[in-house]
Amino acid sequence: MELSEDDLALIQVLQASPRLGWADAAKVLGVHATTLAARWDRLTSNGAAWVTAHLAGDPKQMLLAYVAVDCEMNLRDSVTAELAAVPEIVTVEEAASNRDLMLTVITRSLEEFSAKIITRLKAVEGLTKYQVALCTRLHSSGDDWRLNVLSRAQLATLRTLVSPPAAESVQAAQLPQSHLDLLPFLARDGRATAADIARSLGRHPATVQRQLNRVLASGILSFRCEIAQAYSSFPVTCQWFVNVPAGQHDAAAAQIRTISNVRLSASTTGPTNFVIIMWLQTLADVMSAELALQQKVPGIDIVESAVMLRTVKRVGWMLKEDTTASGAVVHAGNLGAAD
Repeated sequence: MELSEDDLALIQVLQASPRLGWADAAKVLGVHATTLAARWDRLTSNGAAWVTAHLAGDPKQMLLAYVAVDCEMNLRDSVTAELAAVPEIVTVEEAASNRDLMLTVITRSLEEFSAKIITRLKAVEGLTKYQVALCTRLHSSGDDWRLNVLSRAQLATLRTLVSPPAAESVQAAQLPQSHLDLLPFLARDGRATAADIARSLGRHPATVQRQLNRVLASGILSFRCEIAQAYSSFPVTCQWFVNVPAGQHDAAAAQIRTISNVRLSASTTGPTNFVIIMWLQTLADVMSAELALQQKVPGIDIVESAVMLRTVKRVGWMLKEDTTASGAVVHAGNLGAAD
């Protein structure tokens, strides 16, 4: 499958506003709404693109951690599969570095992280070592990354249609279980409507609409339109572990955000205090990216870089070898339950 310019333009519109209605998307792209809906169905059925909702990972609300894992080489596949099956381990990547796997983990608290994740890591046969970096500030994430194929006129029209929701910034634990029941449906389809969810839950659509509105306003979820990396023109993922001078993290993050390839930047604990992830066109771009970081962030110390060989799971979605979505979603949707 190849993606056309029209496909990429539709994906970028949904990157900017994952739940935008087809009628509004038609105003941006100049294509009939039914045509866009059919195009989106084709993209999702082939696993080339998808919209999902995932826990935001804001350190003010929950715990976000990056875990480096080493394992016995002959057990690497089984270790990978076992870790990918853990709902709280939202992303699993195989790395070409002195670490075998890179994990992204989201839990409700440090206590839950210790009880559910660390305990699980110690029990995985073949896992020999792990190292944890806790996120203290999430500056930007994959939700902010764009394909950059829309024209200026299209972007201007899109801006008039997209308004950021007023977030309540509540704790996940403050939402009743009836509201949290919606999360698995939104993880599988970030564009799911209240009517869709109501049919599955056997609830009245008006009730689910009220619950959905509060979940959307709570700030606990981030919505994103994903694209299979092989179709993005940026097939290489590189992660850097760097040190940024104390007191300069916000300024550094602002400069890093001007680099269009950046998928994530975050302040962390651990041997280094900052992590950066980019999608790049070629391995040669790793050196160019490092030069850009050094030019934009005075005093930055690049300690280590790691190129990812394969992404097994990305924010809950299991991926095929060709980077397309398999359709399987392993999510931590039961945040309200005591366990």
